[in-house]
Amino acid sequence: MSAHGHVDLGHTVAGWTGTAVAVVGLTLTGVAVARVSAPLALAGAAVTFGAGALTWLLHLAGWGKSSGPRPESEWPWRVRDRAARQGHPGCLGCRLAGRGARRPENTSKTARVASTVSG
Repeated sequence: MSAHGHVDLGHTVAGWTGTAVAVVGLTLTGVAVARVSAPLALAGAAVTFGAGALTWLLHLAGWGKSSGPRPESEWPWRVRDRAARQGHPGCLGCRLAGRGARRPENTSKTARVASTVSG
């Protein structure tokens, strides 16, 4: 048990990798400011933004986890999330990738259109 209680704080491969790459990018940007180097600053910014893309891709590959409570067997950071292919409910990253549950009103509308077209 930790100081935060008996909860999973969501440490994942996607989170740790994205954070490490972002730290490298921000370090490059800091060195660029100290050296007054525009090319190094652009490289640092590119690496930092790339960290976000890398984290998102790893999340979609199942190395990130949805927020909220999970069974204790899924707490270790090296456990892959098998439900990532269907998308996590309420996850912006999954919705941007076209995954996740659709709203009920859209589903019923789609069903009505499908029945009209087929009938």
